[in-house]
Amino acid sequence: MNEKFLSNLKDALEIEDREISLDDKFREYPEWDSIGQLSVIAMVDEEYGVVIDGNLFKELYTNGDMLNTIIKLQKV
Repeated sequence: MNEKFLSNLKDALEIEDREISLDDKFREYPEWDSIGQLSVIAMVDEEYGVVIDGNLFKELYTNGDMLNTIIKLQKV
């Protein structure tokens, strides 16, 4: 699931020139802006059937944080 998530995240943020990892802080990506955030939120909803609340999203820092939150929310 990790590789698929990272691939989906790269697509959502239109990252083509480098690899990303679960340890990366997504807010530090040059591609991260309000459009990127909306793209990621839409991708998470479409691919994983999960909506991450805005307040919870603010608490996420790394790609791994986001993936772990998706997994937790899928189990609810």
